[in-house]
Amino acid sequence: MYIPKHFNEPRIDVMQTLIRDYPLATLVTLSADGLNANHIPLHWVEDDGLPYGSLRGHIARSNPLWTDFDPQTEVLAVFQAENAYISPSWYASKPQTGKVVPTWNYTAVHAYGKLRIIDDPAWIRGQLQAMTDEFEAGFPEPWAIADAPADFTERLLTQIVGIEISVTRLQGKWKVSQNQPPENRSSVIEALRASGQVAMADLVADVAKP
Repeated sequence: MYIPKHFNEPRIDVMQTLIRDYPLATLVTLSADGLNANHIPLHWVEDDGLPYGSLRGHIARSNPLWTDFDPQTEVLAVFQAENAYISPSWYASKPQTGKVVPTWNYTAVHAYGKLRIIDDPAWIRGQLQAMTDEFEAGFPEPWAIADAPADFTERLLTQIVGIEISVTRLQGKWKVSQNQPPENRSSVIEALRASGQVAMADLVADVAKP
């Protein structure tokens, strides 16, 4: 990923927070026919043996991903959070010089590592439970695997396989108007809030802080 210096986000905890908050990944692997991309929610877990942790998930047994990939080649999981079109008319400097152009703000994390397939019902059940517990935690009445009939759950477990990526490196790119002068950042924040894009406005405001 091309990352100009002013858009680089090197903090591991910030990147891991994005992964936890936006877990739907685009998982890119090398198959016999070339590059392959699947959209899979991946659960980040802390791993004492790895500085960047692990990503765990599951896929349908009918998905050829689990048998058609190069185990010696790194896979890439792409996570993307907030994004927004930035109009040049939002810049405070536009009336002064007119030298402004449209752009797009976004935040993204690329996670690299080796993919491991885990065809173990006990592991898969544990992964499902951990992921469900985290994603359901904010609901008034969280759903649990035990809420479904046992025979139904056992049948579904035979139809999926587990995947795990031991993360070896992370790249973070926060393109949120850092390259603009303070007056333009302020006017962009105001315009984003006015258009209801509060999350992106908050990101621009955060990087504008000393």
